Amino acid sequence: MSPDLPTLAPVEKALRGALARESPRPFVLGICGAQGSGKSTLAAALARRFEAEGVATASLSLDDLYLTKAEREALGRDVHPLLRTRGVPGTHDVALGLAVFDALDRGLAAPLPRFDKSRDDRMGRQLWPEAPAGTRLVVLEGWCVGARSQDEAALAEPVNALERDEDGDGRWRRYANDALAGDYQQLFARIDMLVLLAAPGFAVVRAWRTQQERALRAEAAPGPAVMSDAEIDRFIQHYERLTRHILTEMPGRADLTLELGEDRSLRRVLLNHAG
Repeated sequence: MSPDLPTLAPVEKALRGALARESPRPFVLGICGAQGSGKSTLAAALARRFEAEGVATASLSLDDLYLTKAEREALGRDVHPLLRTRGVPGTHDVALGLAVFDALDRGLAAPLPRFDKSRDDRMGRQLWPEAPAGTRLVVLEGWCVGARSQDEAALAEPVNALERDEDGDGRWRRYANDALAGDYQQLFARIDMLVLLAAPGFAVVRAWRTQQERALRAEAAPGPAVMSDAEIDRFIQHYERLTRHILTEMPGRADLTLELGEDRSLRRVLLNHAG
């Protein structure tokens, strides 16, 4: 096991036990974690490990299902300006994700959507990789994978300056919450095992997200979608409400919760046998 990725060993152990059982469709592992928590790194490490052993594996990020820039512009015009920014439920093409799962469930090869964050837009279809026919393992990762909606009463008060100043009537957060309660639950129902990488609190997310964006700036051509440190403060407020809700609500039902330290070290592993 890689000493640099402490989350790999417990997830791999649980996954091996699950894959040992026969199934007529691919086994779907869902990985949820706040921005910068290491979920993409974990997903990639798992995919490499199982592919090397001959297990046909497909990797899909919820981020790759974001609506196109043009589609989000239309939402921003017709519903609420904050929906121009990718992030909250309601800014993903859930039907596209369900179509991928439907094809894989039938044993077919399936194109896997990809999103270019440096351009803030979906990649052309010719650049999408393809999941092989007979895929046995699908790794679905994302910041709100497996999340559930909040009660209506919880939406009343803003959680930060963005909600207070730009969503005073709550229309944006209610749209996102309604979306999460709808088609997203169909997508998340495909998950056979849900893993939560639990940050120690929302306060560390800004530091993690800053590291993530600096890496993106280093590897991508300059563009308006690559944020400065100053822009990150506003951006992460789009995610704050649901991230806080996930950290409170999900540990009680996730199949496996990995509690992380501020340095992303693994502090505790919680296995939910009832999950």
